[in-house]
Amino acid sequence: MTDGPVSTSPAADAGGRAPADYAESVALPATTEAVPVIVSENDWWAARPAGSRLVGLVVARDDLPSVIAQRDALAGFGVPIEGFRHPAPETGETWSERLTRLFGRLTAGDVVVVADKHALGRTVDEETHAIAELRRRGIIVKVLGHSRG
Repeated sequence: MTDGPVSTSPAADAGGRAPADYAESVALPATTEAVPVIVSENDWWAARPAGSRLVGLVVARDDLPSVIAQRDALAGFGVPIEGFRHPAPETGETWSERLTRLFGRLTAGDVVVVADKHALGRTVDEETHAIAELRRRGIIVKVLGHSRG
């Protein structure tokens, strides 16, 4: 036998109150035009955490836009390009070694910006691995274009 009221509702808390008994009421605007715009519908994808560092990644490969086109796309997004260095030619490093070097320069909260989704790998598996590893490290990826299928 219990001393207090017994609730048969599984949603009730330990005090026997249902969520509606203590929920806060919020008045919503009657029309969508009255809802304030926090980020415009055209710029929502450009949002990034306050204080985050934008890091542009440019890759020189035949199946990607030119280095200049990639650099211009990054600059258009707001990536600082002062001191821009052209990417090194193929040096004998594996893709994994290059990614490891990139990861060593990034910290959680950084935003890596690429002009094309294929800059993160030569194959879908490489791209998927790179994005998963960046995400695991707390790094955000912004992709500005998708040039091939």
